[in-house]
Amino acid sequence: MPTDEQVLVVERSVLEQIGLFHGLSFEVGKFLPNLFRPGVPRFMPRSKAETDPGFKQLIPYVIIHAGNKFLSYVRGKAGGEKRLVGNRSVGIGGHINPIDDMPLFADLREAYHAAVDREVAEEVEIAPPRAKRMVALLNDDSTEVGKVHLGLVHCWTLPSPEVNKREQMITQLGFLSAIELRGLRHELESWSQFCVDHLSQIVEAPGINL
Repeated sequence: MPTDEQVLVVERSVLEQIGLFHGLSFEVGKFLPNLFRPGVPRFMPRSKAETDPGFKQLIPYVIIHAGNKFLSYVRGKAGGEKRLVGNRSVGIGGHINPIDDMPLFADLREAYHAAVDREVAEEVEIAPPRAKRMVALLNDDSTEVGKVHLGLVHCWTLPSPEVNKREQMITQLGFLSAIELRGLRHELESWSQFCVDHLSQIVEAPGINL
C-alpha cells in the first residue's frame, strides 16, 4: 500500500464512550451522529492506522441482495487487504480516502456517502438499487484486521440479480441464497460470518436511508 495513503478514522475512545460492542449492532442512530460529529472523524496515514489500535478505520461494508439472494465473491490475490486474500465475502467496501476536490471544511458524512457509491462502482457493475440504507455497525477486535477497522454495514436492494465485476481482485462472483452462504460459512471472512448469521435482520432493518 502507498505509505502516504490517507484513510478516514475515528479514535477508539469515541467508540468506547458510545458503547463498545462485539459483532453487529443495529443501533445506527445511536452511533452515527457521534462518529461523524465535527472534529471526530479525520484522515491519517494508513501505514500508521493499520498498526495503531487506538484508531478505527471506517470501512463501508455493502451487502447487495436481489430478492432472497445475496452477492458473494472470493477475494483474489490482487485484493487490497492481503490478510483477507482467498476468503469469501458478502460485503463490498474499502477505505475512505480524501479526494482532490474535497473542500477544506467538507462535511465528512457527505464525503463518506459519496465514497460508498464510488467504491461499489469501482468493484462491480450493477443496476441502480431500489433502496440503499445503512443498517448496522460491525466490530471484531478478535482479529488483527478487526482491531483497527470498524465496519458500517449498508444494505442495497437490487431489482434483479445481475452484476458484472470490474476489479481484478474479485473472483467467483455471483448471487447465493442465505442457506447456501451458511453452508459456506467456513470460507467466509469474519465480517461476512457475522453478516451471514443475521441476513434477515440486515434486510429487514429500517436503518438510515442514504
